[in-house]
Amino acid sequence: MRKSNDAADVKKLSEKLLRSGKSPRISEELWNKAYEYAEGYKAFMNTVKTEREAVVYAVDLAEKAGFSAFQPGKKYAPGDRVYLNNRGKALLLAVIGRDGCQNGVRITAAHIDSPRLDLKPHPLFEKDGLSFFKTHYYGGIKKYQWTAIPLSMHGRIVRKDGTAVDIKVGEEDGEPRFCVTDLLPHLADEQMTKTMEKGIEGEKLNLINGSRPVFPEEPSLEGNRVRLNVMKLLNERYGITEEDFVSADLEFVPAFPAVDIGFDRSMVGAYAQDDRVCVYPVLMATLNTKTPKKTVVAVLADREEIGSVGNTGLNSHFLTDFIEDLAQAEGLSARRVLAGSQCLSADVAAAYDPNFSEVFEPSNSCYLNGGVGIEKYTGGRGKSKTSEASAEYVAQLRGMFEQNHVLWQMGENGKVDAGGSGTVAKFIAALNVDVIDLGVPVLSMHAPFEVVSKLDLLMTDRAVRAFYRE
Repeated sequence: MRKSNDAADVKKLSEKLLRSGKSPRISEELWNKAYEYAEGYKAFMNTVKTEREAVVYAVDLAEKAGFSAFQPGKKYAPGDRVYLNNRGKALLLAVIGRDGCQNGVRITAAHIDSPRLDLKPHPLFEKDGLSFFKTHYYGGIKKYQWTAIPLSMHGRIVRKDGTAVDIKVGEEDGEPRFCVTDLLPHLADEQMTKTMEKGIEGEKLNLINGSRPVFPEEPSLEGNRVRLNVMKLLNERYGITEEDFVSADLEFVPAFPAVDIGFDRSMVGAYAQDDRVCVYPVLMATLNTKTPKKTVVAVLADREEIGSVGNTGLNSHFLTDFIEDLAQAEGLSARRVLAGSQCLSADVAAAYDPNFSEVFEPSNSCYLNGGVGIEKYTGGRGKSKTSEASAEYVAQLRGMFEQNHVLWQMGENGKVDAGGSGTVAKFIAALNVDVIDLGVPVLSMHAPFEVVSKLDLLMTDRAVRAFYRE
């Protein structure tokens, strides 16, 4: 009889002291809410394929939700809602709190750029009867993944007179697509002896865009007739010349729609879920915030995939200038406001993949359906080139999420010395702000088609709303 009591006591002790590691039980009601939430997310993903499109989309929703363009020098009242559009490629949204900025602000930061193929300044060329665009890949990609898939063209061309034309080709039914060709396996013996990194080289990522020569034939144009026909079509539709490519931001992205994955439809597959799967809940939570205690600031940043450099990335001054304007309007010091601020760096986590388990450490990984993923630090090989959240800040978030029924998990991006990654967190930490990485775990990150859990998406929204409320 005593043995039975001892066993019961040990079981209670285990439940009290040890982390269970078991998958949480998710109610049918919660799954249904996750499925419903994901419908809006998929519509967003099918509309927004580039950073410019993300800003247009967010500004449109923000203005409908009562946000107005920010006016530096103006003192705003609690509940006021403002936005600052940074060059059409990054965006700041703020809802003024009851305490204003005096005790710091609550910042969420997500990025709206993703890996892609950009056009070179002089992209158009013809070779052996085919017309191509030369590209320069953007961000960390596996180059071989970008061959033999349909791509769409997005962006803006600005003519020398300053007039601009926005272009989107390949997203609607009946529109043409583009692609990078690959070598047939019958002739690929040499190619297949190369490493995966070298199998497709950057200068081979040429997009085929035409094969029909201009008519009538003109002998002096031999070798340029297809190229000329492509430019003729572009000129007729957009009023541009080849020289206009030098003042253009043109991106080619996968022409895949966002779709449900699995017989149970529990996941979403789409291009650019890093990091738009975090952008969407940050945007929705911010738009639905009324009058918080502390002012909330949402940052939708550009250029994270290449180190956050440039005047639309977070390794610049556009966020600090905005905070300074808010602080000065209230008669406060910007550095004091920042020192009292906290931030969620809303970026994706690497989801544990059983097919590649050798690069993950199971007890310190994030899993699909485990909830929003938290990473105390990112970096790699000795925690290099990253910030690390304090124990106090992590404890605060633990309590906050549990009180608000947010399913969460803590992990790292793979095994020690297996690689590493970075986010915008280190740039925000450099402002003397408490910051931690938090986001949706992703399978096949940086591939043209990535996979996430609908449940984790919903929990990220809940996490951001809880952060804004506290």
